[in-house]
Amino acid sequence: MSNWEAVYEKWNTYENLDPSLKKQLGDMQEDETALEDAFYQELTFGTGGMRGVLGPGTNRMNIYTVRRAVNGLANHLLANRVNVRDRGVAVAYDCRYMSKEFAVETAKVLGSYGIRAHVFKSLRPTPLLSFTVRHLGAAAGVMITASHNPPEYNGFKVYNEDGGQITPQEADEIIEAIRRTEDELTVPYLEVDKLEEDELVNWIGEEVDHAYLDRLKQVSKLEDDEQERKKEMGIVFTPLHGTAHDLVLEGLGQLNFTNVDVVKEQAVPDPEFSTVKSPNPEEHQAFTLAMEQGKEKQAAILLGTDPDADRLGVAVKNEAGEYEVLTGNQLGSLLLDYILTHTDEHVLKTARMVKTVVTTELGRSIADSYGAKTIDTLTGFKYIGEKIHQFDSSGETFIFGFEESYGYLISSFARDKDAVQAAVMACEMAYYWDKQGKTLLDALDVIYEKHGYYLEGMSSLTLKGKEGSEMIASIMESVRTKPFKEIGGFAVQQTEDYLAGERTIAGDGGQEPITLPRENMLKFILDEEAWVCLRPSGTEPKIKYYYGVCGSSKEDSRRKMETIKQALDEAVNQMMHK
Repeated sequence: MSNWEAVYEKWNTYENLDPSLKKQLGDMQEDETALEDAFYQELTFGTGGMRGVLGPGTNRMNIYTVRRAVNGLANHLLANRVNVRDRGVAVAYDCRYMSKEFAVETAKVLGSYGIRAHVFKSLRPTPLLSFTVRHLGAAAGVMITASHNPPEYNGFKVYNEDGGQITPQEADEIIEAIRRTEDELTVPYLEVDKLEEDELVNWIGEEVDHAYLDRLKQVSKLEDDEQERKKEMGIVFTPLHGTAHDLVLEGLGQLNFTNVDVVKEQAVPDPEFSTVKSPNPEEHQAFTLAMEQGKEKQAAILLGTDPDADRLGVAVKNEAGEYEVLTGNQLGSLLLDYILTHTDEHVLKTARMVKTVVTTELGRSIADSYGAKTIDTLTGFKYIGEKIHQFDSSGETFIFGFEESYGYLISSFARDKDAVQAAVMACEMAYYWDKQGKTLLDALDVIYEKHGYYLEGMSSLTLKGKEGSEMIASIMESVRTKPFKEIGGFAVQQTEDYLAGERTIAGDGGQEPITLPRENMLKFILDEEAWVCLRPSGTEPKIKYYYGVCGSSKEDSRRKMETIKQALDEAVNQMMHK
């Protein structure tokens, strides 16, 4: 009997196995491939938590894998934090299948250790969970979400006492504590009535929402009298069946945006995300209904948030009268420019803009022009949150953080990307430009004229299951063993291997260290301000490759990017079929 078969047998013969999981196991009995994939490994707890397909098995999201993770988290907190039982852990959840159940399971396991759980009575956005940890002074936070993954997924995301995603070091410590949990089926827990009797659960209502909204209003760059003025600019908003509905509408209401329409079909939380192929504002199809409604209402701006409301997409009308979805890099650059334009020059002396290494270099150029410093991090907002924490004691001022995948943070009262903050600020920014007779696309052209025509793209390959994971590893190893010398006719000037922590300069330039944490990622700096980066996703069964260029015109940039994209597609395809 193989290892996975032994684990399957343990689950299959466990008398107290959850009935629904027991039935699913029975349905899978004749499908050995499905059983192996469900049991061949333990669901990976990565640098922020774990995410996976719902179902029975150690490699699936279910009450037992959640209990195991919480058991490790509880032990980690008790060993490494002070007053954990009194401070407790904040817990929130989104609209997905089993989200509330997993939140309650989290409280039940924490309660068995005497740790109080602050659990929201109903679904809430991820950024509100980040804020709640800080607002309540909790020892940690847990968000049950799989962000914009397909409906069959859910996840368990951990936040530290600062309200940021856990750092790699914290993740390693929690992973080690999880590994010491011998049997996921027998993790101790208390029932809900016992939690309530012993005051080990605090059910949170709207009081934290109000505190968040108070801070949100302070983010505005408008003068007080301008905030109070009624604004009739047309806005259409879709929460894509997720959690952002109430806070975005209330945030816009605080600034007196009175002409806001919600896409009704997508306003109600729905774990199937039934009106879209993917509940991801990065995917343009997610805006289909918003665009139809926008045309009816003559809206100036369309907003779309993902299910847990940490990502925002924006669309505005182009010269042809059609709505055009801004890329994450474009919206981030616009927000950065607007914020810096309205920042006091004394603040600019210590101002820090933080972006990831695969985010547009246009951000650096904008920050430079205002005298603000740019700091690069690895991919993932947890690294941006970590930098903000360092600023708390360094005297530096966080001014803005963003990543190309539609994640933005304006004010650090939350420590993760925040689509609610970004949605309200995007509308304020559109209102500012509208008063000058310009759309956000016009404003973007102004930025391009000043800084250069930066353009970026990202391609990805989804490779599921055990074989897919092996193929992704093989592609990365192939590129690492034999690095590109040129890509699409653009010579490689520097090769950055973030796993080795080394930067290799072409020719006789030698090597120098990369002062960032190790990660399985390769970046190639090319001629003419172009670059390419390959990176396996940490949350999905994908390998992603990013590319960026800067041309003399929009047409020049598009041509350069298409050349690089085609060369990368061909190279990866050859590696897959060699």
